[in-house]
Amino acid sequence: MTTQNHDSSAALVKMANDIADYFHSEPDRQIAVNGIASHIKRFWEPRMRKKILAYYAERKGEGLNELAHAAIAKLADEQRSAA
Repeated sequence: MTTQNHDSSAALVKMANDIADYFHSEPDRQIAVNGIASHIKRFWEPRMRKKILAYYAERKGEGLNELAHAAIAKLADEQRSAA
């Protein structure tokens, strides 16, 4: 992974973690995970989603907090199911 790819992946990880922090107060974990995944699907452009999913596949979600990791895993599962 080049430095530029690492920097952009790090920014996406931070963004996903920030979204997860917003949903952290949700008492129902599944609602929180679904909310994070929905936010990423609705507001991230396709290139960003593709990059975070590739990062997740390559690095096993390293650096993602627990809720963000679960949401990205959900998106990865949805992508595999659609293929």
